[in-house]
Amino acid sequence: MPGALTSFHLGPLVFHLYGFGLAIAAYVSYLYARRRLAQRGFDVSPFAKFAVALVVSGLVGARLAHIATNWGYYSGHPAQWVAVWQGGLASFGGLALAVPVGLSLQRRWWPASSIARFTDALVPALIAGWALGRVLGPQFMVNGGGHLTHQWFGLPYSGQFGRRVPVPLIQGAEDALLWLSLLGFERRWRSRPVGLITAVAMIVWGIVRSVDERLLLGQQSHSGSVGVQFAGLALAIGGTVLLVRTTRTARSTLDR
Repeated sequence: MPGALTSFHLGPLVFHLYGFGLAIAAYVSYLYARRRLAQRGFDVSPFAKFAVALVVSGLVGARLAHIATNWGYYSGHPAQWVAVWQGGLASFGGLALAVPVGLSLQRRWWPASSIARFTDALVPALIAGWALGRVLGPQFMVNGGGHLTHQWFGLPYSGQFGRRVPVPLIQGAEDALLWLSLLGFERRWRSRPVGLITAVAMIVWGIVRSVDERLLLGQQSHSGSVGVQFAGLALAIGGTVLLVRTTRTARSTLDR
């Protein structure tokens, strides 16, 4: 079945809504992150270069992870390796490459700030961008829906038969709620330990992403799906470790 619209034509040009939506989300996230950093006293003059490095490394990592976990198909279709406009970006693959790149550049351009203070300023903007990106990106890509459903909330998706669970919209709502929760922490707990915002985001996003993959998208025989579930749990465990460390550091500081 044709499913939902995934592209539009403007003369001889073809615009894919998936990539167009992700570009909008990335730009909004960039503006928001830059504003948050400036409000917290960071020098934002190198931030444009930092953002470009994050976006490029995230896209490369996400695409490589998707290709690796679907090698049975891509090994016979090398021309499709760069066809990102059809979808096929693995979130945790993007994080796996973008995080070390971001940490390296943070030490280079903002050496006077701790990593935790920097990420506390940056992460809510990334979560907000992710929320917007899920709605504007995967919602309009090929095979963007979840499991087949006959419920009222099911939507048609290009490349998929029947109505599907609207996973991009669900994940967009989840990420939006997480973003609002993080803002609530910031406003109501001004004496919070440095790193708390980052830790909470890692825990919640990791668990929710793993559960979504398991219940809404996952296929038990699909290595990529299982990998996402384990990666989400690993991220949540990392956030828990960070939460314990930041809490202990804050307590020891108060005891002195």
